[in-house]
Amino acid sequence: MKAAMIFTGSGPILVLTTFESLEDAGFIERLNARGIAKFIAHEVSVEKVKKQYGTRFSVILGDLSQSDDLRVMDIDGHHVFHSFAFDELGPAVYHPKH
Repeated sequence: MKAAMIFTGSGPILVLTTFESLEDAGFIERLNARGIAKFIAHEVSVEKVKKQYGTRFSVILGDLSQSDDLRVMDIDGHHVFHSFAFDELGPAVYHPKH
């Protein structure tokens, strides 16, 4: 499982996913299905998300399928943005790449 901060046109969101990569075509399809066609994504620590969100993390995790799935953890862009220091963000993934 991975956790990711996704910067979208309307602000950052936090997601949990079972996809192996934030560049996986299936992951991108799932975001497209939610109306997110252009984004910048950064992997973040699942442990930090678990600690910060507590019970909500457990509820969302319980709803996450074993494979090829995506769940939105937080849509409050202000909260998501201020929950992680820049040095806690993994390398940027850009979509589309150009």
